Amino acid sequence: MNILFNKMEISVHAEKLVEHSEKHVDFYMKYAFTVFETLQEPQFRKFLHWILRNEKIRQDEVKDVEVVVLPFQKKNGNGLAGRCNSRGEIRIYPKRIDFCRKLIRKCGKKGVHSYIKHRARAALIHELLHVKYLNDEEKVRKLTRKYFNIFTKHRDVQNPDASNLLKMLFKH
Repeated sequence: MNILFNKMEISVHAEKLVEHSEKHVDFYMKYAFTVFETLQEPQFRKFLHWILRNEKIRQDEVKDVEVVVLPFQKKNGNGLAGRCNSRGEIRIYPKRIDFCRKLIRKCGKKGVHSYIKHRARAALIHELLHVKYLNDEEKVRKLTRKYFNIFTKHRDVQNPDASNLLKMLFKH
C-alpha cells in the first residue's frame, strides 16, 4: 500500500520561481505542502489502494506522482488540475492565486482550504484512472465522480459544504 506513496514528491522548478514575487512563491509552496499532506493521509491512501485493486491497476504502472508547485496553463488559458502520460507519470497542479483570492472572498479561508484538499484528491483519483484508461476521458470522468463521491460520503458525512464543493469540482 505504501509503494505508490513512496513515489510521491513535491516538484519545485526553481528557474520558474524567480518569475514570481516572494508572496506568490510562499502561497504556492504552502498550497503544494497542503496538497502533499492531503494525498498522504492514511484514510485516503487506503482508499486509493482500494481503487487500484478494484480497477486492476498495478502499482508499478504508476511511475511517480509529482505535486507541482506552480500552476500549469493550457494554450486556451485554462488551468490544469493534473496530467498523466503514457509512462504513468502523474502531475498534480495548483489553482492560480487569483482564483483562490476570489474564492476566499466567496467562501472564506476555511472554505478554500477545504476546496484545495478536495480538488487534490479528485485530481489524483482522476489521473490514476488515466493510467488504465489513458484515452477515454468520458469514462475517467464518470469513474472519478463515482469514486470521489464514495470517498466524500464516507468522510464528509458531517460536512454540509461537501455537496457545494462537489458541484464546484465537477461542474462540467
